[in-house]
Amino acid sequence: MTPRTRTTRALAAVTVGFGTLALSACGGGVTTAAPSASSDETITIENCGRTIDIPATPTAVVGMHPSQTELLLRLGLADSLVGQAQATAQDLPADVAELAADVPVIGGDSPPSREELLAVEPDFVYSPTTYEFTAEQGFASIEQLDEAGVTAYTATGGCFDRRMEGTVTDLFTDLENLGEIFRVSDEADALIDSSQAELDSVAAAIEDQDRPRVAQIFVEGTTLTAIGAGIEFDILQRAGADNVFTPEDPMFADFFAAEITPESLASEAPDVLVFAVSDPAHEEAVRAYLAKTFPEMPAVRDGRLIAVPSADLFPGTLGNVSAVTQIAEALYPDAAFD
Repeated sequence: MTPRTRTTRALAAVTVGFGTLALSACGGGVTTAAPSASSDETITIENCGRTIDIPATPTAVVGMHPSQTELLLRLGLADSLVGQAQATAQDLPADVAELAADVPVIGGDSPPSREELLAVEPDFVYSPTTYEFTAEQGFASIEQLDEAGVTAYTATGGCFDRRMEGTVTDLFTDLENLGEIFRVSDEADALIDSSQAELDSVAAAIEDQDRPRVAQIFVEGTTLTAIGAGIEFDILQRAGADNVFTPEDPMFADFFAAEITPESLASEAPDVLVFAVSDPAHEEAVRAYLAKTFPEMPAVRDGRLIAVPSADLFPGTLGNVSAVTQIAEALYPDAAFD
């Protein structure tokens, strides 16, 4: 597997697990209210450049990653779930985990194969990115799902053409669409309102603060990758970072991540390092690598290392908002957060 493929999976598609810093979803209560009865009215939405017609409320749904499964549960759709994919990659938040206790797990810690997915007979699947529909990986393609009568929906920020410039608030587009598709607009609006309130609270708390220089990286073994575009960039901006790596950098012209040398990162001398972790062991390994490789870097020397659950960087997840809050609180420990 190439570094580019590993990074794509780790930060955009199939990153696994929450670390010890895992957070519950922002402002998202759990509702057990069932969606409205199926309607004969066809719902038409735009998704990743496709026009999707949904003739009736889906009743056999698969969340293609725990982050998407969580969102579906918070919309009150537990009774509609027939599968949860990549469920062993991370635990669901405690307040919704029981709702999915009887939902079949498919795909282990990777996206399910085409056969595994179609075996649960879904009529709607919700994925964080288009990677989960890569036929070359043995997954069901969007075309194959369409032929089987299954609607495939990808989080707005995870669409191929959007991945480089996605934002945290792309989540709101997904919530509006899901609210309309499943006739649960009230629940969707409540999640939008609570998420926006959290973002507004962070913005107010960090207003007029001097922004530290922050580099976001991903470390796998001794491979060092810089993150400079997409939702990850927007998360840092909203958290009050002066981003070391930006979409204007030539190395991010075609991809939101780029492998870099330790020397190039050291030359930037960032005040803070933010890095995604898949589990406690991964976090420990990354911290050890940074301490050994960059002992004189201000971020390392001053202990300003912020580990973020990798799942919170998935497009179309409430974790995007949680990540903004977590990073902002770490950057500005003396600020007054609500």
